[in-house]
Amino acid sequence: MYVEFSLPCPWDPGVAPRKTTVAVRSADELRRAFRQARSAPLTLDGSALDRVLAVDRERGRVEVQAAARWAAFAAHPALAPFSLSALADGVGADTIAESVHVNGAGPDGAPLSRHLLAVTLVTADGELRRADRQSHPELFALAVGGQGIFGFLYSVTLDLRSLAASASARCAPLELGAGAEAGAVPEASRLELLAPPESLERFVAGVRALAAERRIALDRFSVRRTLPESDTRLRWASRAWAAVTIGFRVRRSLCAAVFAAEVRRALLALALDCGGSFPVRDLRDVSRAQLERCYPMLPLILAEKRRADPGERLQNAWLRRAQAILRG
Repeated sequence: MYVEFSLPCPWDPGVAPRKTTVAVRSADELRRAFRQARSAPLTLDGSALDRVLAVDRERGRVEVQAAARWAAFAAHPALAPFSLSALADGVGADTIAESVHVNGAGPDGAPLSRHLLAVTLVTADGELRRADRQSHPELFALAVGGQGIFGFLYSVTLDLRSLAASASARCAPLELGAGAEAGAVPEASRLELLAPPESLERFVAGVRALAAERRIALDRFSVRRTLPESDTRLRWASRAWAAVTIGFRVRRSLCAAVFAAEVRRALLALALDCGGSFPVRDLRDVSRAQLERCYPMLPLILAEKRRADPGERLQNAWLRRAQAILRG
């Protein structure tokens, strides 16, 4: 898990400052690294923050460090009574931190926020803060699903009974096409779009028509249900969606990359024409008008980011992309 902590370079904004990568293994090392970043830009490597910190079986909760992998977490011996094996491949993310940053959907389609009791993160001022729905509720709502721009995630506290219910209600994606393995299609030619369930048939027909018109072989074409949530500020799950994953193969060349981008833009336009949306985590081919239409709250959230981090000391690629799109 890598998250930048970088200082802007006002005298030459077109040149990224050189960064030192610092590995952190504890909350104290995180705080020290943030203090160090006040004088030099850093990239933090928190991949060693992968331990289960505390299990309370009686209350049904667990605190786990953010870089823990879902597969290892689900197989942890102390959690065996909760039967979490479906979490190993049913969350669409490798680590818990990734799922928190995007508020990813779990095995039953419900976003992770439904199972989160608290998050602990180091904010841009270098302070370690624990946030939940009662204590620091605004930070909780901004950090969960906030794409990692409000702090470096140290640990999360999860509701084990809720997670177990999600795992037992796992709903596998419905394959509509060739059904290639998810990893078989290059990331550059794979995307996920959100369609209203009542418009799914129309959207699927449109995808097939576009594929025939552009002579595209759909290597991945699947749909799964997702459920709404109301806990987060930058919420993609504003209603029940049919999440449609589309993958197609292109040759490795500049022309092929341009073609793939054109296809992704056409598919995105089709989803929006059907009343749909897109996960805010992927801004590759999104226009300003599309971003403002699907996520009208984003300018206010970026204003909250500037208020909490006026020097924009905590940065990542997603933040820079969002700011560039909104600048037009």
